[in-house]
Amino acid sequence: MSNDFKLNVKVRNDMGKGASRRLRRLDKEVPAIIYGGKSAPQSISLSQNEFDKALANEAFYSHIITLDVDGKSEDVILKDLQRHPAKPVILHADFLRVSKTQKLQTKVPLHFINEDNCVGVKLGGGLLSHNMTELDISCLPANLPEYLEVDVAAVEIGQILHISDIVLPEGVESVALSHGESHDLPIFTINKPKAVVEEETDVTDEAPAAEDEEENGSE
Repeated sequence: MSNDFKLNVKVRNDMGKGASRRLRRLDKEVPAIIYGGKSAPQSISLSQNEFDKALANEAFYSHIITLDVDGKSEDVILKDLQRHPAKPVILHADFLRVSKTQKLQTKVPLHFINEDNCVGVKLGGGLLSHNMTELDISCLPANLPEYLEVDVAAVEIGQILHISDIVLPEGVESVALSHGESHDLPIFTINKPKAVVEEETDVTDEAPAAEDEEENGSE
């Protein structure tokens, strides 16, 4: 992996909504929790500014993060974020402990490449449609990708790409596909231009009328 993320955090003993509000307002820190593994859940807090900078990097969401908890390192992934409904404020964060020897399940972003050169768009004037922007995967921490690339250069109008069309790195599995072929959901398609769809609809609507005229004329 190209990025290394390390955050300094503090153990938090003052609990409750009031304490969390004071932490965010006065100390400019974000309340959070570390859970999972064989250790008990641990309440922590981290610098709002430092956290915001990390969140600005897409790789942070699908990367192993090292938390320095009072001199002790914890390897985690970001599992959940609670955001304020109206303000650009992080209310709480959940971090899940990971083990080098145990598979983890998380989401990674999908990067669709060559959209500008896509056959269905360049030659057919089709419209891009992203059915998914991220994928649930399972892998060991060492195999965790920052993102998955999907090359759409050869996709034609009406063609649909599914999860099974994603080239997964070695050691990475799709959680959905592990449940069977019926879970092979669409991720990307090129739709016909609106004008073409309307034209085809008009032709279909007029066809019965034309047939009726032919029948009346034959009588």
